[in-house]
Amino acid sequence: MDTVVVNLWILLGTCALTWILSLITKDTSWVDRIWSIVPAVYVWVFAAGASLANPILNVMAILVTLWAIRLTFNFARKGGYAPGGEDYRWEVLRARMSPGQYQVFNLFFIVIYQNIILFLITLPAYTVLASGATAFGPLEVILSVLFVALLAVETIADQQQWNFYNHKYAEIAAGRQPQARFLTTGLFRFSRHPNFFAEQSQWWVLFFFGAAATGSILQVTALGALLLTVLFVGSTRFTEEISRSKYPEYAEYQHRTSPIIPWFPRRLVDEPAPLTN
Repeated sequence: MDTVVVNLWILLGTCALTWILSLITKDTSWVDRIWSIVPAVYVWVFAAGASLANPILNVMAILVTLWAIRLTFNFARKGGYAPGGEDYRWEVLRARMSPGQYQVFNLFFIVIYQNIILFLITLPAYTVLASGATAFGPLEVILSVLFVALLAVETIADQQQWNFYNHKYAEIAAGRQPQARFLTTGLFRFSRHPNFFAEQSQWWVLFFFGAAATGSILQVTALGALLLTVLFVGSTRFTEEISRSKYPEYAEYQHRTSPIIPWFPRRLVDEPAPLTN
């Protein structure tokens, strides 16, 4: 059976499963729970289409598996797989909609749209398979190193968040007021969402594997990475809207710090200019 057909059946199955589970449990985070798993399955199916004999596809599958392991671990330790582990943002949206409106949103956006994105971001692997390219050259080496570097950035950012919030909640549990209510140090000094930056960039790197195999960046498979970026932009805006409502000082952090792409922080208007000789 064609690898695309196999993966389309997997896509259909994950859509049905996550939707049914959301109705049974009244928890709409089931797509979040399969988010880190399904893309690795899709890429391995494409690699299997070449009988695991294509070095480029094998490396792509290994890289996506490393991504999947890291994200699954981080999601699990934050309680994402535990009962009651629904994303807090869905509860906010649920309160803004009627039950019927929210179920339409659940089916078409949370379930169908997001599952389709998870399928589309892996299609560069099919591009490699269909092209017949097998030579793992210098460009593929560079892309592999870049993917791993972005994976490291995301891992460090997640660990910094984990350490910060563990300390914050420990201080609150001890009856003390934390000095900071949200993370602004480490990688978060240069980007408000360095982990989001690394996450999106990794899938653009995967797209370039396909582009390199065909010798052209004019590939329809850019749609997957593009839609993922659009999804993250919308999600980030919504997340920051909630953060501003909880922490008035978050607006100052927004003014000072790059939203996604890491960059040097801006100096606030009332801050003195650095001394120069």
